[in-house]
Amino acid sequence: MKLISWNVNGFRACLKKGFGEFFAAADADIFCLQETKMQPDQADFEPEGYFRYFHSAEKKGYSGTAVFTKTEPVAVTYGINGEHLDEGRVITCEFPDFFFVCCYVPNAQEGLKRIDYRMQFEDDMRAYLCGLDKQKPVIYTGDLNVAHNEIDLKNPRANEGNAGYSQQERDKMTELLASGFSDSFRKLYPGLTGVYSWWSYRFNARKNNAGWRIDYFIVSDRLMPRVKDSLICTDIEGSDHCPVGLVIE
Repeated sequence: MKLISWNVNGFRACLKKGFGEFFAAADADIFCLQETKMQPDQADFEPEGYFRYFHSAEKKGYSGTAVFTKTEPVAVTYGINGEHLDEGRVITCEFPDFFFVCCYVPNAQEGLKRIDYRMQFEDDMRAYLCGLDKQKPVIYTGDLNVAHNEIDLKNPRANEGNAGYSQQERDKMTELLASGFSDSFRKLYPGLTGVYSWWSYRFNARKNNAGWRIDYFIVSDRLMPRVKDSLICTDIEGSDHCPVGLVIE
């Protein structure tokens, strides 16, 4: 089974930059998006053989998530236990043997202006994932807006305390991983450097590979033995993020 996640930073814009070609070539069993920045009726993309689910923000042109899946889920829910609904950040698809959670975690913003909300979201999400994990294994994916350790960004010292690399955000990822979950990419490639999933549009960051790894596939620890590969598709353009993937047996 192949799973793909991509922060497209505007789905309608990404569709004009080769998204359809990559989607077809990837042939993923589940393909999810973050930062769609659109309402469901604005999506001019209906791939044959896929069920489609959108969770859009109330604010037009902001945030939003989507899931395309070849297999119809047992159930689909939005938000976190009926909360965190207004920004379209979370879609959960339940399948017979696992939960698939697509998430676009809130950015703490410049000066950590939104860090209090971010911390609440993190705590609520961790409790939610732990609750799901008691029922069946969980695959948690998306733009989680944090580089966990120094190895996960090009310039850690220069970014200490900044949004996405504050100690508070990093500690929340540590808490999550200590709660029975694994960062699939880092488990498979513990010492691999220079592999990132997001680059600023400024300062030729992508050309210089001055990036951050902030897009993840987090899995229940007991699911990790089934993971055959965790992908970061750095050669795929169309957004300031590249797609990430998971291959499980």
